[in-house]
Amino acid sequence: MRDTPRFGIMTAPMQVGYDDIARVWREADAIPEIGHAWLFDHLMPIGGDPGGPIFEGWTLLSALAAQTRRLRLGLLVTSNRFRPPAMLAKIATTVDIVSGGRLDFGIGAGSRPSHPLAKREYDAHGLPFHDAAQAVESLAEACTIIRRLWTEFEPFDVDDTHVQLTGAFGNPKPVQLPHPPILIGGRSSAVLRVAAEHAGLWNIPGGDIDDAIRRSTLLDRYCGEIGRDPASIVRSIHLPVSYDQPDATRVAIAEAIDAGFSHIVLGLPSPYPADVARWVADELIRTSA
Repeated sequence: MRDTPRFGIMTAPMQVGYDDIARVWREADAIPEIGHAWLFDHLMPIGGDPGGPIFEGWTLLSALAAQTRRLRLGLLVTSNRFRPPAMLAKIATTVDIVSGGRLDFGIGAGSRPSHPLAKREYDAHGLPFHDAAQAVESLAEACTIIRRLWTEFEPFDVDDTHVQLTGAFGNPKPVQLPHPPILIGGRSSAVLRVAAEHAGLWNIPGGDIDDAIRRSTLLDRYCGEIGRDPASIVRSIHLPVSYDQPDATRVAIAEAIDAGFSHIVLGLPSPYPADVARWVADELIRTSA
């Protein structure tokens, strides 16, 4: 039986004001058809004016968590390159508590080296930018460490290849038990192997549904190799929204649902029209249900 689709929105926190994003999230929080809301995790714009405004994702997410009551929320997805895993576990725990247990913990290996507008943010903030292999290895280590900090009640040490910790301990713990759901985003085979081991949800950007299907099938295979039921990982897809051509978005939604993607994230471009969350529910979600 095919899972009932769950719809959400994504508001990229760049080239837009805080009040505008907060308005959209408050509107969406009052609309039952919209079940989740997302930000992204960049430190400098990756579209539009390279010198335009952009907000730090986790700080903004905590503020929006305090202004909403129902929506599940998260970052699509956190760059594991930006923050040490023990600190990230603490940040995520704080947001889960502020939200009353509504966090979906999105994480990925970080920006592709081939994306110059993404890579420049590392140089600008004094952050190292290692090769893709190290980024994926670090992601796997981080997922294990973060889960341990969320669930273990005694301090522990870590001596991994990329992370070393002494007396690591997390207190308080997240509201959600045993821990917030982990969403891993990415399409490379290496990231899919990490998702097979750690993810409760897996997300891929839309645009090429045939490629998304191939990647989902590959994830199935990796799950089988480690003895995990592939159906235990929810398939999530991010689809861009066109206000002027909603039919194109409706077609993309239908294709994604037919392909087994039941967690649909609708990316809303700014500027946001008045009552945009209601428009999404009326024009996209209800016509696709």
